[in-house]
Amino acid sequence: MVPVRTCVACRKRAPRTEMLRVVVREGRLLVDDRAVLPGRGAWVHPVFQCLDRAVTRGILLRALRVSGKPDVSPLENRLKTLMDN
Repeated sequence: MVPVRTCVACRKRAPRTEMLRVVVREGRLLVDDRAVLPGRGAWVHPVFQCLDRAVTRGILLRALRVSGKPDVSPLENRLKTLMDN
C-alpha cells in the first residue's frame, strides 16, 4: 500500500512520493526531501501554484503551527530549481 498525503494548498490527495514535505528548522522553511526531519511537517505538491498559494495565503504557516515570519527563501530557491527542470 502506497502512503497518501493531502496537499495543504489545494487539498488534493496524492502519493507521498509525488509531494514535498516542508518543515520549519531554525526559523526557516525547508524542504524535507527524505521526510525524516523532526517536527511538524506539511505536504504540498511541487508545482508553482500550490507552493505559491501555500506561502502567500499563510496556509503553510497555519499547517505548521508557526507564528511570526519564518525565512521562506530556502523554499523559494527550491521552487526556482523545480521550475528550471
